Amino acid sequence: MNAMTELKHLRLPLTANGIPVNPFHQIELEYDQENKVLWTFMQAAGVPCFNIGLLNEIRSSSSLLKANHGQIEIDDALYPVEFHVGASRTTDIFSYGGDLALFMHLIGTHDRAGLLHYARLCIDTLQDRLTSFDTNITTITLLQGEALGGGFESALASHVLIAEEHARMGFPEILFNLFPGMGAYSLLTRRVGARLAEEIILSGKIYTAQEMRALGLVDLVVPTGQGEAAVTDYARRNSRRRNGQRALFECRRHTTPVSYDELVGITEVWVEAALRLEDKDLKMMGRLVRSQLRQQEAARQEIALA
Repeated sequence: MNAMTELKHLRLPLTANGIPVNPFHQIELEYDQENKVLWTFMQAAGVPCFNIGLLNEIRSSSSLLKANHGQIEIDDALYPVEFHVGASRTTDIFSYGGDLALFMHLIGTHDRAGLLHYARLCIDTLQDRLTSFDTNITTITLLQGEALGGGFESALASHVLIAEEHARMGFPEILFNLFPGMGAYSLLTRRVGARLAEEIILSGKIYTAQEMRALGLVDLVVPTGQGEAAVTDYARRNSRRRNGQRALFECRRHTTPVSYDELVGITEVWVEAALRLEDKDLKMMGRLVRSQLRQQEAARQEIALA
């Protein structure tokens, strides 16, 4: 039986501690009651990137977990969440990362405040995962396709990163003379050291799942199509030892902390770097946007013909 067939769709409350909660349009939540796993599937409108609407929805769902102290409300009852999984509904794509079309507009209009607002939204969602939503939840990211730029940054913020063997990941920002400014440097240096982190960022190389496993950035690589089952199996195997495992993750936070102030400082460097981009850099960014749009259109046509 497919591991996801028993997942129960959620009915989210209209409020959480008196805070209004808008209906979600770009994420889908499912709860596996047997294994206490909450899945958050992204399905971005348009290009599968972190547009502002998607970022706000992710933050809203995180606020629900915080407000309910690590529980999710279904049909007026609270259910415990021990594992939170970030995944994507878009075939073969986890996330292309930052909203390049928005970047081009904000840079073109010299909108420093707009760029900083976007960057803050990104690191706010990152911080939620780094701090386990202020709960004892174990965070997992499942990659079933490409995770580029901010997509890979968000994946690295989880305790556990599981990737299907066809998944690819990396930071292509250097192609348009920029760098990933919403956590990549901080997260990579904690895992592989500054020298290798800088090599990964400055090369612009897109790595395979196995290559990232060898570097220690991916925890588990599984056959294509087996990712969701592998996550469920991981939750089952680690449920009994979760207290010890969770304590170990807390030790990781104490020995290699990533503070919010550090993330904020780096986003300010990113904003200034973005505003220094020249026309040739923006043209390259535009080519990447058009390439993403073509890939999405081809994918839609393929689905329509299937």
